[in-house]
Amino acid sequence: MKKPDRRQAKPGFKGKAKSPSDDTREPEQFELIPPPEFAPAWPSSNTLPAEALARLLTGERLTQPAFGTSRWRLAAYIKELKYLGWPVKAAPINYPGRARPIAQYWLTNDIIMKTRAMRGAA
Repeated sequence: MKKPDRRQAKPGFKGKAKSPSDDTREPEQFELIPPPEFAPAWPSSNTLPAEALARLLTGERLTQPAFGTSRWRLAAYIKELKYLGWPVKAAPINYPGRARPIAQYWLTNDIIMKTRAMRGAA
């Protein structure tokens, strides 16, 4: 029995990627069914998830150092907001003085506007 030829992979793409370096863009996806109605639950008042949500609704992009180092973990508060139905976006960013990227969290402008309309502040 004869061995098949070994084929070496040829180098493919020669060039430069055409996406921005921070790449926090959200990919577009075709929807087959309409998305669910926007109706998240609000966190309990005077809690750290409520504080995080209040800051996100101002348009601020939160990181753990920006949220405050005396607090436990921003990721846990964001996870709670996601459980309540808030579509919080996240992306890794390079932060000065850190060897590894850290997460940055934000709400999109359309979500902020929908929230203001829900609360009657629009």
